Amino acid sequence: MNDPSTTRRDEIAAGLAEVERRIASACRAAGRPRGDVTLVAITKTYPSSDVRILAGLGVRHVGENRDQEASVKAGECEDLPLTWHFVGQLQTNKVRSVVSYADVVHSVDRPRLVEALSREAVRTGRQVACLVQVALDDDPGRGGAVAAEVPKLAEMIAGAEGLTLGGVMAVAPLGAEPGPAFARLLELSLSLRADHPAATVVSAGMSGDLAEAIAHGATHVRVGTALLGRRKPFVR
Repeated sequence: MNDPSTTRRDEIAAGLAEVERRIASACRAAGRPRGDVTLVAITKTYPSSDVRILAGLGVRHVGENRDQEASVKAGECEDLPLTWHFVGQLQTNKVRSVVSYADVVHSVDRPRLVEALSREAVRTGRQVACLVQVALDDDPGRGGAVAAEVPKLAEMIAGAEGLTLGGVMAVAPLGAEPGPAFARLLELSLSLRADHPAATVVSAGMSGDLAEAIAHGATHVRVGTALLGRRKPFVR
């Protein structure tokens, strides 16, 4: 009988190889080097054992969207050489916990959140990279700042103690072709870089639309299902 842990490692290795193939193909099509794009493995609802397998396969960037899960997994995997990304909507009452483990927060979309992140980063002596989440549709439930608010939020992050302005993030609108939305995000990123040259991160693209995101300048793609398969409930 096969060792279940070996079987799971083989499944994840196969998923990772296919995702790497897709990223490399998209980079070639866009005339970009593979090194331009960072894979962030989204491990929500998957156990810490999967995070360990990914780390053993060379993945160094891991993303979560719920603090309840992320804080547990980050603690259980604190011995691993990982960069932790928080990619979900963030309430201010979760900031203290998130700042304790997250190296990058992708979902900064309002001034109050910038203030809370800065206070906690200063209190704990941490430096947290922040991305401005941009709303590419009109669904308030998905989070994000409207385009007109992006420069002000970026300035606020750049001037906040304990925070670093990394760039921008967005989720493609539901039910629409992602290309035009990602093109708009790239325009906002290029405009932002005129005043903040180091804010080069464009976090866009997931399992289903990573090629379109890379074609429109994504530097970070957030991939879960294509790496790890159908999600199962996270149980503690």
